[in-house]
Amino acid sequence: MNFLYPGFLFALLSVAIPVIVHLFNFRKFKKVYFSNVQFLKEVEQQNSSKEKLKNLLILFCRIFAIIFLVLAFAQPYIPVGKQKNSLLNNVVSIYIDNSYSMEAVNKDGSLLDEAKRNAKELVKGFGINDRFQLLTNDFEGKHQRLLNEEEFLKALDDVKISATSRNLQQILNRQGSLLSGPANKYSFVLSDFQKNIASNKKLTTNPDIQYSFLKLNATALANIAVDSIWMLSPNHQPGANERLVVQLKNYSPEAVQNIPLKLTINNQQKGLGAVSIPAEKSVRDTLSFSGLSAGWQKGIISIKDFPVTFDDTLSFSFKVDQSLPVLSINGTNAGSYIKALFAADGYYKLTENAEQNVNYNGFSNYRLIVINGLQNPSTGLAQQLKTYLNAGGSVVVFPDLDADIKVYNSFLTSLSLPAIQSLNKEETKVDQIDLQNPIFKTVFEDIPKNLDLPAVSRYFTFVESNGANKENILSLPGRKLFFSKYGIGNGLVFLSATGLNTTDGNLARHPVFVPLMYRVALSGGTESSLYHHLGSETVLSGKKITLGKNQTLKLTARNLETIPEIRQADGKTLIYTADQVKNAGFYNLNLADSTLAVYAFNSGRTESDMHYLSKTELNNLAGKSNLKIFDTDQDAVKLTAGTDKIGQTIWKLCLILSLIFIAAEILLIRFFNNNSKKI
Repeated sequence: MNFLYPGFLFALLSVAIPVIVHLFNFRKFKKVYFSNVQFLKEVEQQNSSKEKLKNLLILFCRIFAIIFLVLAFAQPYIPVGKQKNSLLNNVVSIYIDNSYSMEAVNKDGSLLDEAKRNAKELVKGFGINDRFQLLTNDFEGKHQRLLNEEEFLKALDDVKISATSRNLQQILNRQGSLLSGPANKYSFVLSDFQKNIASNKKLTTNPDIQYSFLKLNATALANIAVDSIWMLSPNHQPGANERLVVQLKNYSPEAVQNIPLKLTINNQQKGLGAVSIPAEKSVRDTLSFSGLSAGWQKGIISIKDFPVTFDDTLSFSFKVDQSLPVLSINGTNAGSYIKALFAADGYYKLTENAEQNVNYNGFSNYRLIVINGLQNPSTGLAQQLKTYLNAGGSVVVFPDLDADIKVYNSFLTSLSLPAIQSLNKEETKVDQIDLQNPIFKTVFEDIPKNLDLPAVSRYFTFVESNGANKENILSLPGRKLFFSKYGIGNGLVFLSATGLNTTDGNLARHPVFVPLMYRVALSGGTESSLYHHLGSETVLSGKKITLGKNQTLKLTARNLETIPEIRQADGKTLIYTADQVKNAGFYNLNLADSTLAVYAFNSGRTESDMHYLSKTELNNLAGKSNLKIFDTDQDAVKLTAGTDKIGQTIWKLCLILSLIFIAAEILLIRFFNNNSKKI
């Protein structure tokens, strides 16, 4: 048996007090002889042996009551191991939760300050030769080495609140990677244990490590958060009307009314609102705005909610394009319908390539590529288009119905599209149009009962085995493919069963062709993320960036300028930020004097939920592992600087025994040896 607070054992000297009292109250009996006792008053006779026994029992009760009371304060415990480890050194990893939730306060101040105080007490319980690891949510490289007590305390004072959060298994794995080799190994986790810190699985622990969770308790707080946002259109034009959807979440058990909502873009107010949210529910609101000029836009959605404020704002960025570039790869008999269509609107910038003269390197610069009547589409072109699609591009395929079907099938199967079965020369008409598809959803105000649809003179029929990634936009009788959308990689392919020549039908001259192609172009491409979360997103994806000799990209903010690592993959440029981005805000990606992109970083929303794991829930996570859980409001937590592992504490038993002996003393004084009266 060992003691958490052995200093209290000096109080055992107080046992001398009842011993001294007993000695000074010791009474001796002696005989007195009288010649005649007839006239003496009636006296009470006492038995000296019983009186001695009574006094001794009272003395023992007082001694044991004092002993067990002192032991209760000294906190005795039974070590986990039956034998002491003969190793002399201890290695201790102490994790300090420095997430946003640790800014919460209780009667002792902020939780982070309380965690630091507990960590200092733990360190003082070890010896001068023991070594310590300080671990935080940042998982910094400097925290991967062992420190002496002085170095640890200095590093502990430097711990600040971080936007990064980790789950319990990540923390234990990180500690286990350092706690190795021949030593007594201890792991301490000091946290408020928000529910987001745990997964649904049981924790996996190392049997050679003694784990201890120290649960800090915060005052319960209500919280409203800006949960997420998204735009209703992936394409942004100068001066166009835009709609932004905002989702707010109420984490408190009470409903809130008229939370003020504000939208600013480029430091100009663009929208206001007021939102009421039921208890523990989410509500969406749509804000409309316009008047944007071309270039990168920096927006902020904000609400007013106290006292938890880190999730009251959400920054986002997007680009308003001056124009939309389109590439048309034309066959010999392609006609001029595509050129006439996109030349009618100055927003679209059309580039045309002949089938024999295609610039593959420039594919990433276009939002839409039109394959228009190619006679001999090659598998090489298909591979380049597949790379373009993986990067999020959009392709429209209008076949040449006079081309070799085998050649086209090789091209189509290389793009994971259905193969051509045959050429059908029977005249027919499109009989179905999907007006609920995003392509047509907002095109028609009134839909006539007898809607005139394109006529077809000849068309390809296809062998379709799997329609899981297919959407029929226009269909021929029998649900045959006429104009359909396929998801390929991260991009979209729109496949037509007929060409644009007059001998194939009237699609190119039909009124539905103009909105069809414009909406295909506007819906094409992959919209870059409006915002990113600190700590969890370290890879940024963007359009392919070609660097010249001695050129480098720079990621800059108000107090930061760094050169990120870049990689090229699937027609995209991947930018690795590692742990360089630590503060919320806007970051510019610059090449020389030009800004290529603007990224918005925000703190994660996992810390917004102010619900915590109970001690019982933590015990369920731990299972039967070598893990002890302490509540800092209820349990005295300290580790002796020895080789024993903390086991079962028995201070409550000592306190109960002390009370039992006090009660026994009272009973002895009151009821033992009731004296009989004799004459």
